[in-house]
Amino acid sequence: MRVIVVGGGVVGTMHAWQAIQRGHEVVQIEREAEARGASLRNFGQIWVSGRAGGEELDTALRARELWEEIGKQVPDLGFRANGSLTPVRTAREYAVAEAATRRPDAAARGYELVTAAEARAVNPALRGAFEAALWCERDAAVEPRTAQVALRAALSATGRYTFLPGREVRDVAGPGAVRDDHGEVHSGDAVVLATGAWLSGLVRELAPELPVRRVRLQMMQTEPLGEPLTTSVADADSFRYYPAYRSAALDELNAGQAQPETAAAHRMQLLMVQRLDGGLTIGDTHEYEHPFAFDTLEDPYDHLTGVVESFLGRPLPKIRRRWAGVYAQCTDTTRVVHREQVRDGIWLVTGPGGRGMTCSPAIAETTANELGW
Repeated sequence: MRVIVVGGGVVGTMHAWQAIQRGHEVVQIEREAEARGASLRNFGQIWVSGRAGGEELDTALRARELWEEIGKQVPDLGFRANGSLTPVRTAREYAVAEAATRRPDAAARGYELVTAAEARAVNPALRGAFEAALWCERDAAVEPRTAQVALRAALSATGRYTFLPGREVRDVAGPGAVRDDHGEVHSGDAVVLATGAWLSGLVRELAPELPVRRVRLQMMQTEPLGEPLTTSVADADSFRYYPAYRSAALDELNAGQAQPETAAAHRMQLLMVQRLDGGLTIGDTHEYEHPFAFDTLEDPYDHLTGVVESFLGRPLPKIRRRWAGVYAQCTDTTRVVHREQVRDGIWLVTGPGGRGMTCSPAIAETTANELGW
C-alpha cells in the first residue's frame, strides 16, 4: 500500500509512522521547509492527567503507551516518564485535588494527593510555599521542536519513506490523489490530510462545514534553570480547564475563589516543563475570538512569571523566547478528533485541540485500523 500524508506536524508524522510500521510506503508532503505550527509551539507534554473519562482518557492512555514504545526506538525524541505535580494552596484547591483521587479512573491516571514534603522529595526545585500537590504518575514529555525531525530520520532509514517539504497541496487529482503547487500529482491507496490549524484553501473546499475552530495561545521559554525540574508542573487554575477535575468541589472553587484578573481575562493556567537543555517552557493563554491579534501581550507573561517564581521560591531565569501558536479544536470539545472521508480515497484528520501532542500516536493508530492499513 502507498499512503500520502499531507502535513508535517505530529499528527501527520504519526500517521506516517503507523503506515511504515505496517509495512507500507509513505510520501509525506509539508508546505513549509519544516512544520511550524502547533506541533512545535507546545509543551511537548504527554498530558494524561486532565483528560475526560471514556474515549478521551482511553485515547490518551493508549497514546502514552505508544509514545513510550516509540521513544525506545527513537531515543532522540527525548521521551521521559516525568509525571506531573499540581501544587495547591487553599482549602478549595485541595478539595478539587482530593475529589480527583476519588474518580473511578484515578488509578489509571496515577493520581495521588501528596503532602508538600512528599512533592518536594519528587521535585526538589519546588521550594515555594504550597500545602499539598496532586501527583499524576502517567504524564510524560518529549521535545516538541525536534520530535518530527527525529521521527522522520527513523522513517527514512526504512527506505519506504519520502519527505517532500516546500510543497502546498492545492487540489484533488482523482481518487487517492492530490496535486501540489509544483504541478506534481501524488497518488496512493489513501491520502490523509493532517493539516492542523490550516483550515483554508483545499480543506475549506473539501469540508466547508467543518466543525472545528482555531485557538490561539501564548507561551515562553527560559534560559536553563540550573537544576533539574524533575516533573511537569501545573497550577490549580488548570483544574478549571480540564474535564477530569469536574466535581462539586470544582463548582465551589469557581464560585468562591476567583482567578486573578489577568488569568481570567486570558483564560489562563500554568503548565511548565523543562527542556533537555535545562530551559523551562511555560504557558499558557487561550484566545477563541477571530480575528486573532498578531502581537503578544505582556500581562499574561508577567502573571505566569509570578506564579512560577512562587512555586520555585526563586527568580525565573532570563526569558529566551516568546511566541504565539494556533491549534485546531473540535467545536464539540468532547470529541477527540474530527476524522472525515472528504473524497474517494481521501481523509481529513484534524481538531484534536490541546490534545494533539498527547494523543497523536493513538489517533493515527485508529485511522490506520479504520482504513484497514
